Amino acid sequence: MAVRQILKMGDERLLRKAQAITAFNTPELLSGIADMKETMLAANGAGLAAPQIGWDVQLVIFGTGQIIPRYPDAEPIPPTVLINPSITVLGDELQHDWEGCLSVPGLRAVVPRAMKIRYTGFDEKGNAIDRVADGFHAKVVQHECDHLIGILYPMRVTDFSKFGYNSVLFPNLAPESDD
Repeated sequence: MAVRQILKMGDERLLRKAQAITAFNTPELLSGIADMKETMLAANGAGLAAPQIGWDVQLVIFGTGQIIPRYPDAEPIPPTVLINPSITVLGDELQHDWEGCLSVPGLRAVVPRAMKIRYTGFDEKGNAIDRVADGFHAKVVQHECDHLIGILYPMRVTDFSKFGYNSVLFPNLAPESDD
């Protein structure tokens, strides 16, 4: 396992559409997932998509099963490896909440996301995953899956008066680098 470098916004690799995974439970896949987990935890992230470490495959991981330091008020999300995901929006209700991204360090914005979704895909062994999620869980899944189609959260911002540096927007919170 290794902590990998996280690509930052501006790197053209973050704008590509990721390729489907066709072989499960392989040494390469398991090693890459282990690196992603190590990288996400080292960065105190809620999730990580393979393209963020330069791996051009449809794979996201999210959740730690515990409170995430960057999101202390959010409910824990079950640790999940999600391969070749598909998302179906359930209902018209939107949530407008602050988001950040490990590929866009030091910044936050309010982003509209579906409040409730169903997501499907596979785990690392090829077992089917089919879940319904709402709130923070749904937001994280949508955010991570956007990376697989070359979308970073600033591309979804609709009100740029709610977009800025953490140190300015949230001066009383623990300091985080504005890089």
